[in-house]
Amino acid sequence: MSAGTFSCHKISEGVGEGEVIISKDEIMFYLVRPETGEVIEKAHDIEGRSVSRKILIFPGGKGSSVVQSDGLYQLMMRKNQPAAMIIQHPETVLVAGAIIMEIPMVDRVDPKFYEAVKNGDRVRVDANSGTITIID
Repeated sequence: MSAGTFSCHKISEGVGEGEVIISKDEIMFYLVRPETGEVIEKAHDIEGRSVSRKILIFPGGKGSSVVQSDGLYQLMMRKNQPAAMIIQHPETVLVAGAIIMEIPMVDRVDPKFYEAVKNGDRVRVDANSGTITIID
């Protein structure tokens, strides 16, 4: 693991810390089991893995606004939402959901971060200060 601090752009304020889970696929939060945070979408890059309280790194969302919002809301009601989200292609529905549900979300991350971070690393996302730190 490479420790370091990287710049990012705040979308939704807050600070989140946890284990990283990286998805190469876009995520439809409606296909995430609310009781566990487990991705249940068939053939998804992180199918069978939980996003609960993790630092979720992913390209963006997919699906209609209703299923995205409801999926995130159901996770939040069971305290299984991500601790923070690092997104490459933010869109209105996920941005609004992150803000309303107070999930820290950032984008425009220093490209060196993506070279350094690995699944399972412990990361702190401080959207307020515009930094992401990989913790040793």
